[in-house]
Amino acid sequence: MSQPGLRGLVRCAAGFYARLLSALLAISVLILVFPVTLQVVSRQTSWLPHYIWTEEMARFLLVWTVMIGAIVGQKEGIHFIVDLWPELKGRRRAFMDIVSGLFVLVFGGIFLWFGIEFVDFAWFRISELAELPLWLIHLPWPILGFSWLLFAGEKFADDLRMLVHGEAA
Repeated sequence: MSQPGLRGLVRCAAGFYARLLSALLAISVLILVFPVTLQVVSRQTSWLPHYIWTEEMARFLLVWTVMIGAIVGQKEGIHFIVDLWPELKGRRRAFMDIVSGLFVLVFGGIFLWFGIEFVDFAWFRISELAELPLWLIHLPWPILGFSWLLFAGEKFADDLRMLVHGEAA
């Protein structure tokens, strides 16, 4: 398979993955409303018994929501933006984006590497209240690392092409 064909396939897969993550983000926020609402209503009224599992479920969902949001923010280019020189264009902008992109790639690698260890640590453990497997709350870290490597790597390649060729490829 030729390089442009492979690049197109990777972009297509990354685009599908990004759309899937955006949908999961919306779904996780909607699901998060349920245990939080149960928790609030049960604390303020006597209509519902006080469900203790809702607090833990909300915590698990919040971690997933934050991590998926960080991934989507990285893909859309709005997560790690500190624009010191907004007037830069072309190759100069690409160079500065490459420098900052290197840091994102390093952090993505760190999250992936140590996230795998984090999941391994929790593999045979369960949560205290809801008795959920703890790897469920640790799994977003390596997923975040992989996703940052994918999306930041994609942008890094575009910036490198801009730096070398002077135009977007």
